[in-house]
Amino acid sequence: MPFDMSLVQRGARNRRTPYYEATQRYEPKGFTVYNHMYFPIRFDTFEAEFEALLNDVTLWDVSVERCLEIGGPDGFAFAQLLTPRNLSTCAVGQAKYVLICDSDGGIINDPVLTRMDENTFWFALASSDALLFARGLKNAYPNLDVTIRELDVAPLQIQGPKSKALMRDLVGESIADLKYYWWRHAEIAGIPVVVTRTGWTSEVGYEVYLTDPAKGTELWEAIMAAGAKYGIRPTGPSDIRRIEGGIFNWGADMTYENNPLEMGLERLVDWDLPDEAVLSLRALRAIRERGVTRRINGVEPDGNPFPELNNVKWPVVEDGRKIGKVTSAVYSPRLQRNIGYAWLPVERSSLGTNVCVETEWGRRTATVVRMPFVDPEKQIPVS
Repeated sequence: MPFDMSLVQRGARNRRTPYYEATQRYEPKGFTVYNHMYFPIRFDTFEAEFEALLNDVTLWDVSVERCLEIGGPDGFAFAQLLTPRNLSTCAVGQAKYVLICDSDGGIINDPVLTRMDENTFWFALASSDALLFARGLKNAYPNLDVTIRELDVAPLQIQGPKSKALMRDLVGESIADLKYYWWRHAEIAGIPVVVTRTGWTSEVGYEVYLTDPAKGTELWEAIMAAGAKYGIRPTGPSDIRRIEGGIFNWGADMTYENNPLEMGLERLVDWDLPDEAVLSLRALRAIRERGVTRRINGVEPDGNPFPELNNVKWPVVEDGRKIGKVTSAVYSPRLQRNIGYAWLPVERSSLGTNVCVETEWGRRTATVVRMPFVDPEKQIPVS
């Protein structure tokens, strides 16, 4: 039976995505609220959806990744203020994974950015109020002629090894030429879309941005019909696969209290940029100079398989005191072991270090290991 939405607090404050009616036909088993929108989290068991992602092709509604659009004559300058990654290296038609950072270096969001023209950028946001952050920042730069808005486009993710074949059926053979982290305009069943070669799965995949929200059900069903011969399945996000692949979840694995250097994401900071061009760069230089005291690590907790993704952040304890926390943890059927992320002091972050974790299912010993846990060179999504 479809998920009973009476179990979720409803009202105009929380919005439905353009695909809500279509997803209801496929009997979602649960919802959460993400960026103030209802988000279907699964249609089957997490393990079954993981297998579908690894072997076939999956479709999931990610229009909760609300799109912050920065534009106007000074759009480039303002977008560069938001992120320490050098946007001059991002061509029109290209996308980049970036961090939006505050003046103290804290991470406000970690979106995929797409450069739509010379001065227009889309930021596909994780669940934080980065739109309000950008609007507030504009007040400090009144001389910049910039527009800031939430653009009403609705992305879907088409992911898995058969996604390339499905996309060729949907938009034509030329889609095979779309490079990893680039985008193009297309049509699916006559519906205008923007297609990006991106995803949140560490698998081969695409994101399809619907530019007319009234066409949500029509687009969803067109993709499902074309994907039938490939065994397409509607799913929610695969936490198993994203943790295997070393993908972080803003709000769980990092917040505005964390900075890129602690996260091991220094590659997303271009130190050659001038301080005045980037809001966070002075603070990030100071952090680099003094060094960090904690890091996020890959860990493998021992014992029986975790029955589900952790519901809370678990304390890491030593000699009766808390020294860190596990932010995401799940059992990987492929690896046949528990895997996850843990914030630890730098002196406890060496490979092979054992720490004690208080989980929802009892005390476990976790060992610090390399991450990503699967495909460390990230060859699968690029292939």
